[in-house]
Amino acid sequence: MATPNPFLIASLRETAQRLADGAHYAWGDHGSCNCGNLLQVMTDRTGKDILRIAHTSIGEWTEIAEEWCGVSHLPADRLIGELIEHGLTPTDIRHLEYLDDREVLERLPGGFRWLQRNQRGDVIAYLQTLADLLEEQMDIASAEAAVQQILQAATPVTA
Repeated sequence: MATPNPFLIASLRETAQRLADGAHYAWGDHGSCNCGNLLQVMTDRTGKDILRIAHTSIGEWTEIAEEWCGVSHLPADRLIGELIEHGLTPTDIRHLEYLDDREVLERLPGGFRWLQRNQRGDVIAYLQTLADLLEEQMDIASAEAAVQQILQAATPVTA
């Protein structure tokens, strides 16, 4: 599962909102699909820029992510690197494209259901639910860290 962080959560929410507001969406277009729309938010690149860069590689986002090399500096690898830098893994990228992370699907409003990768409403629901899940994980981690600090402060230091 992705590493929860405020930037990733805000980017997922903004992407969902932009799609709900009518942003261009086309699952078969690297610049306007699920990952393409998220990259537009994360990088301030246009869909056309992302499409052009993605076409320097071969395959869908899932295949580009599987072949990702953090040291190659190839244009498509830099895009995947942006997603990874902000908390996603190659597996998360695959799940995002296919809307199939079971943990996210279990938490959808109204309960578990399978989503269709090329349906705008399903993409929006997935992005919002993933953001909610990551925010909850981040809150839990923060609470656990606070408890550890309190416990460490309360433990007498012995010499």
